Amino acid sequence: MKPILGLLLVLVFGSAEAATLRVRPGDALQQAINRATAGDVLEIERGRYEGNFVVDKPLTLRGIERPTLSGGNRGDTLRITAPDVVIEGLIVRESGDSLKDQNAGIYIRPGAHRAVVRRCDLSYNLFGLWIEKADDVRIEGNTITGKRDYQSSQRGNGVQLYNTRGARILDNRISFVRDALYVDVSHHAVFRGNQLHHSRYGTHYMNSYYNLWEDNDSHHNRGGLALMEVRDQIVRNNRTWANTDHGIMLRTLQDSVVEGNVVAGNGRGFFIYDVEYATLRGNLVLDNRVGVHLSAGSTRNVVQGNDFIGNREQLRYVGARDEAWGGAPGQGNHWSNYLGWDRNGDGVGDLPYEANDIVDRLSWRHPGLQLLLASPAVQALRLVGRQFPVLRVPSVVDAHPRMRPTHKNWSAWREQHDLSASQD
Repeated sequence: MKPILGLLLVLVFGSAEAATLRVRPGDALQQAINRATAGDVLEIERGRYEGNFVVDKPLTLRGIERPTLSGGNRGDTLRITAPDVVIEGLIVRESGDSLKDQNAGIYIRPGAHRAVVRRCDLSYNLFGLWIEKADDVRIEGNTITGKRDYQSSQRGNGVQLYNTRGARILDNRISFVRDALYVDVSHHAVFRGNQLHHSRYGTHYMNSYYNLWEDNDSHHNRGGLALMEVRDQIVRNNRTWANTDHGIMLRTLQDSVVEGNVVAGNGRGFFIYDVEYATLRGNLVLDNRVGVHLSAGSTRNVVQGNDFIGNREQLRYVGARDEAWGGAPGQGNHWSNYLGWDRNGDGVGDLPYEANDIVDRLSWRHPGLQLLLASPAVQALRLVGRQFPVLRVPSVVDAHPRMRPTHKNWSAWREQHDLSASQD
């Protein structure tokens, strides 16, 4: 009796196994999708397949030698409406250009949870990927290029996440779109290893919580990384350079950690506005026109162990009272324009560093003064400003500045940036 029962189980479950179906040039791809059953794999041979395709069941669409799916410049080239769909090895191109309809190369619709898109080329689409109310998606190893002959405002975003949870956006190359990554009301996501360039923003976060942004490169955009109306973010070990406006924008942000980033050769390194209870540590802020622009009551933050080197204006502060950075000895920041001394050789300056003092303000107005910063006359002027508060304005004060930078290879980032090549 047991052998017969085992044979029945093998027959039942064997008949339910997924099939691998071949789609050849000249075949109707949508008909092949319609005929397939849940769990099947469609192997699509090299060729060009035109249409607006819909995947409405759990399937794998796998390209063989990179076939092309073309939307014919209308609608969505590929729309996914079912969960557990895998798209890999395809060229997906030529969606429509309706911003109202959000035309995309691949549109992952609400409920299409756990979708995977990997090793695809998405080119000349309005939006590369639009992902809406779909959780635990994985977008990995894709190259996404927008309609680069359109004005920036008329393009869509490279990857748009709206109202999602648990996304993994990994190792993608995105360029010539409006925003390379646009993240709105999307939580518990990981963004790692992406290269984002020649767009408005490399990444634009809005109203999103508990996300990790790690080991990404954002360069030659208007802005590298913009986090707005967010909290509980970790921004770690990224590189953002040669962006015309800012490297990293923190606007209305709380309870977040920004650490180990290289922010070099941007218009403004950090733009910090209305930020509280954040930790900024171990960042290299180098060769920007303005190292940090700090304003709008950004206070109660921990700013320690950062290197501010060679920025034309180290820190532009707008506030009504002094703001303390650094902390106890050994926790201060390094400032390349610090003119104090270290008499006991412990690596900590004996005088506090103050941004926005009278010498800083004069050097911003008269850049030639920087040639005389080490002269006795200029140092005397700085001391006079400290002795007579009437000449003083509110400042960021680092009580124990470090004499030497933490980043030993900081000079490798010096003057490696051409802002004129930013955007397209």
